[in-house]
Amino acid sequence: MSEHFEPDEHAAAAERLRHAGYSDADVQREVIELEEKSATAARIFDLRRIIGGLFVVYGVIVTIVGLTDDDEAIAKAQGININLWTGLGMLLLGLFFLAWLKLRPAAHPTPSLPPEAVSPEGEPRRGV
Repeated sequence: MSEHFEPDEHAAAAERLRHAGYSDADVQREVIELEEKSATAARIFDLRRIIGGLFVVYGVIVTIVGLTDDDEAIAKAQGININLWTGLGMLLLGLFFLAWLKLRPAAHPTPSLPPEAVSPEGEPRRGV
């Protein structure tokens, strides 16, 4: 998720950068780059990807174990191949999470500029 700052925090950060010799365009470019990196990190570490991936991996492992279970292991579970059914359930749940991620990806946050980086006409300022 992208980190959002209040307008006065933007103004203070922009003023510090201007005192360090940066122009409004430099400040604007830096803010946009940081927000894009933050959005990329949010998409990479989306919990649906992590949960879905883990359930798929463990689901495949448990399903394979269920397919190779002998009669004694099935008899212990009162005749139900519990590993097979649990593995298939985990696999389906993991695929659901991954499909959900594919169909409804995380929204891209729109970069917001500090008020002093925008001209009165609403366009980004160019340089100092």
